[in-house]
Amino acid sequence: MQRPSILVARAVFPEVLERLRAAFDVEANQEDQVLAPAELARRLADKHGVLTTGAERIDAALLAACPRLRVVANMAVGFNNFDVDAMTAAGVQGTNTPDVLTETTADFGFALLMATARRMTEAEHFLRAGRWTQWRYDLFAGAEVHGSTLGILGMGRIGQGIARRGAHGFGMRVVYHNRSRLAPALEAQCAAQYVSKDELLAQSDHLVLVLPYSAESHHAIGPAELARMKPTATLVNIARGGIVDDAALAAALRARRIAAAGLDVFEGEPRVHPDLLAQPNVVLTPHIASATLATRRAMANKAADNLLAFFSGQPLPSPVNAPVHKKIR
Repeated sequence: MQRPSILVARAVFPEVLERLRAAFDVEANQEDQVLAPAELARRLADKHGVLTTGAERIDAALLAACPRLRVVANMAVGFNNFDVDAMTAAGVQGTNTPDVLTETTADFGFALLMATARRMTEAEHFLRAGRWTQWRYDLFAGAEVHGSTLGILGMGRIGQGIARRGAHGFGMRVVYHNRSRLAPALEAQCAAQYVSKDELLAQSDHLVLVLPYSAESHHAIGPAELARMKPTATLVNIARGGIVDDAALAAALRARRIAAAGLDVFEGEPRVHPDLLAQPNVVLTPHIASATLATRRAMANKAADNLLAFFSGQPLPSPVNAPVHKKIR
């Protein structure tokens, strides 16, 4: 039987590559070269599968150039790099890596909230610059976290994890908005109250974004939404770039229409809007919410599990579209 041929589009843990090489003919990219669309299509032209990292766009044009491709395993929980309809029409299976990064990402989201509320980045820059010469009663006095109102936009697994941390760890009142309301038992576990989006914006002392990116969620937070927030509020985005209008956010931070922001994701990343870089009241991190060694290893292994299951005819751990035909050629 023909061994399937796969591409691993970016660098990955060596032990995961060895797992894959035991079952497949593998073209690796351990140099971690970012593949432009044309180069990705060239490398995939004769491949049956690919392990992607969320940055590689899988769309109709690429699929047309890669007729042998049968499965794309994303090493990410999000899959906005997939044109799912085009993949299904082409008979290409997509998979992702949910569950294994929930708690780590929720930890980071709460850490970013804390750093933003308590002005940690501003304070560190001040200290490193040698400007700390004396104590003052208002030196980098930030926003209260304990007992404040935590708002969550997007209440999936990660949102629920953040809600639990806020309610049970910091005594916060938790409000949320989601496309669909949680079941009563889940709401009780999270000690969370469902509100409209407008109520969420108006009530939150700290608003955390954890919703998936789609055409509908593009610029879900823009000038109008920022204007509805409290001037003392903070905004944290650990979801996806494009959910926030970064230019509008920079303008709101500059005008102090909101107090501060913490951002792990950006429109057009790794490029960051220059106006955000110029604002002192924003904490910036390079898309690392899931970045612990244990979690990233688990993500890579789950992507590998999906590839191995697909080509062995086993149930897929985490499909994102309907099952497709598995014949290779």
